[in-house]
Amino acid sequence: MRWWDLAPVLELEHELFPEDAWSEGMFWSELAHARGPRATRRYVVAEAPDGRIAGYAGLAAAGGLGDVQTIAVARDQWGTGLGSRLLTELLRHATAFECDEVLLEVRVDNTRAQKLYERFGFEPIGFRRGYYQPGNVDALVMRLTVQADAQGTESTESHG
Repeated sequence: MRWWDLAPVLELEHELFPEDAWSEGMFWSELAHARGPRATRRYVVAEAPDGRIAGYAGLAAAGGLGDVQTIAVARDQWGTGLGSRLLTELLRHATAFECDEVLLEVRVDNTRAQKLYERFGFEPIGFRRGYYQPGNVDALVMRLTVQADAQGTESTESHG
């Protein structure tokens, strides 16, 4: 994700998450940590064939721990596998950041996203009460442990 992606990303953000959309400032803050030799973030966008932004995703990493900050897919792209491709890309970057595990929060009422994460091997580990504001919706916290295989390279348990 680059600065010129922010306007269409914000449009999609507000369409998909009307109650708890990220602000432009939040995205700028994240992107400030996504460049240079000390980068701790990775944000990606997916374009539809017509060039519009069809989805985006972001990962933060520090101290061997990755955190999926966001994944969003335009409604007309639901069911196309775009969410899986975005998550695969984030997990690839988690490996590059040398993360041992990846965490995420997902709304308890977003079963579609929960099923995606479960297909990738994420497991529920707890709740954060009232995490999503202003709607006071709880978050399910999920974790994926990244395993080292016999050759010593990182891989995840399962890819949906």
